[in-house]
Amino acid sequence: MLKLLESPNEPNQAVSDAVVANFLGLSALDSNKPIIGSSGAIPFLVKSLKILDTNSRSQARHDALRALYNLSISPSNISFISEADLIPFLLNALGDMEVSERILSILSNVVSTPEGRKGISIAPEAFPILVDVLNWTDSPGCQEKASYILMVMAHKAYGYRQAMIEAGIVSSLLELTLLGSTLAQKRASRILEVLRVDKGKRVSENFGGNMNAAVSAPICGSSSSSSTNLNGKECLVEEAGMMSEEKKAVKQLVQQSLQNNMRRIVNRANLPQDFVPSEHFKSLTASTTSKSLPF
Repeated sequence: MLKLLESPNEPNQAVSDAVVANFLGLSALDSNKPIIGSSGAIPFLVKSLKILDTNSRSQARHDALRALYNLSISPSNISFISEADLIPFLLNALGDMEVSERILSILSNVVSTPEGRKGISIAPEAFPILVDVLNWTDSPGCQEKASYILMVMAHKAYGYRQAMIEAGIVSSLLELTLLGSTLAQKRASRILEVLRVDKGKRVSENFGGNMNAAVSAPICGSSSSSSTNLNGKECLVEEAGMMSEEKKAVKQLVQQSLQNNMRRIVNRANLPQDFVPSEHFKSLTASTTSKSLPF
């Protein structure tokens, strides 16, 4: 079929659309997927999709996306998809609600292989784009697929998790655990758990690295027992004062974080702009400690 398009003249668009439709039909069979992928069809479909994206012929555009989705089911085709530079194009196309869910379905297949994960991670603004999809409360299907992609990547590499945190994923995940579908809530919770484990490991490593210094540090006071007791009490008072200041700072940060999250939830729930949290909520945030946060 591709030979029909190998002419010195510009190929007829109707013929090109017909070839795309034929690839869609053939790619439905699992046995055909590796054959079509190795035939050079994927670069043609990607090129056609980019042209169709500008011309906006809806049926042909959907046919190309559906054919690429079918082909992405076969892991052997992911390398061809990466080489065809499809992943950055798909990420940039997210936001067009006519095709966003189909795009995320393709990326959900792509993320299943190491090569696909690498292709997503190196695409410009990949993680901020996917994190933004988590906030699409009016499209639960997109939220579920985006959370799946991020969940797989979070389980695979520390570098991916750091990139997610830098993209602001934590607040989006917390909101998703409250407002998302059952499946999205479950996936968001799993990502948060992975991030918590990372945080715990870093704290443990830092604490372990300072153990020797803590043991060898001089004890407050002199060698005499009476002066040691007096100076020890002074040290305890100083430490208590420092801890008190730290607790106040942490409590203030927690309160600000909870109030900011509440405002975001109010905005996404389309509540009146003059809505303010109740006094009961304010009292809760005022008394909440850092134990209520995932980190």
